[in-house]
Amino acid sequence: MEPGTVTQYRWTDMPAEPLSDLLSRKLITGDRMMLAHVYLKKGCVVPRHSHENEQITYILEGGLRFWIGADEAQVIDVLAGEVLHIPSGVQHKALALEDTLDVDIFSPPRQDWLDKTDDYLRQK
Repeated sequence: MEPGTVTQYRWTDMPAEPLSDLLSRKLITGDRMMLAHVYLKKGCVVPRHSHENEQITYILEGGLRFWIGADEAQVIDVLAGEVLHIPSGVQHKALALEDTLDVDIFSPPRQDWLDKTDDYLRQK
């Protein structure tokens, strides 16, 4: 097996992709995983959704409140320094409790994010 090409990234050199007035992101994508910086302003709501991708959310700054499941019965606050694992297919919704920097890791990469067909995030 041939080794792949090694690539270095600097978040500060990458332009943010604005999705709404309250939400933007920066993406780094490999063959089998995706890493994203997600920037949410206080009050930003990520509508309930699910995806085939396994997700790990690591909050660097701020905090997010998650509602888990179709009935949103489970509520979890994830604050700076904390991590949430969301298995494939689990419905979830989030609210930014304050201005937040969230690192999301997806496996496999989110094709809807790459194709920009993630309309649920692009609502004003």
